[in-house]
Amino acid sequence: MLQILGKTTSINVRKVLWTCAELGLPFDQEDWGSGFRSTDVAEFRTLNPNALVPVIRDGEFVLWESNSIIRYLANRYRGEWLYPADALERARCDQWIDWQASELNRSWSYAFMGLTRRSPAHQDAQQIALSCANWSKHMAIVEQQLARTGAFIAGQAFSLADIPIALSANRWLETPQQHDDFPALAAYMARLAERGGYREYCRNGTP
Repeated sequence: MLQILGKTTSINVRKVLWTCAELGLPFDQEDWGSGFRSTDVAEFRTLNPNALVPVIRDGEFVLWESNSIIRYLANRYRGEWLYPADALERARCDQWIDWQASELNRSWSYAFMGLTRRSPAHQDAQQIALSCANWSKHMAIVEQQLARTGAFIAGQAFSLADIPIALSANRWLETPQQHDDFPALAAYMARLAERGGYREYCRNGTP
């Protein structure tokens, strides 16, 4: 059975859990990371030299990096409806998956650590304000895209790209800060609420 190593409070672990829910994949999940089993041990670093979660074991196959994992699962387990084989449609998905990791995540890191995690190293008020403003700017890009499609982030159908984007949107909504009025985003989150994976692993009160 598929093994998922990583704590469920991790946004990147929840990408994998939600993907499994969409694909109907059974799995065993072990809590690793801050507050649970340390990843800074030889046992874990053998699996992922970065000592970060998530990591999966699928038989003898080991893989780390959340976006690589969710792509692999969709490719491996008949997830063409979730991650299209068509080059154009797949490129649209990949565009938003990669943007979430490279741009959107970077925008919120300081504000999230300071406001939600209460990290002592992230309490500079000016840096928090700058991060919040940058975060809102990136969320405005999500709002514009959702207003354009009127449905999901990559088009008219739910896709793999919606999983990381919705998790980041949930983090924005759950972080105590000023939130711009984004009606397309609100409608999007309500639309996603019809999905069991979303209710269990995204909009569940966990930022």
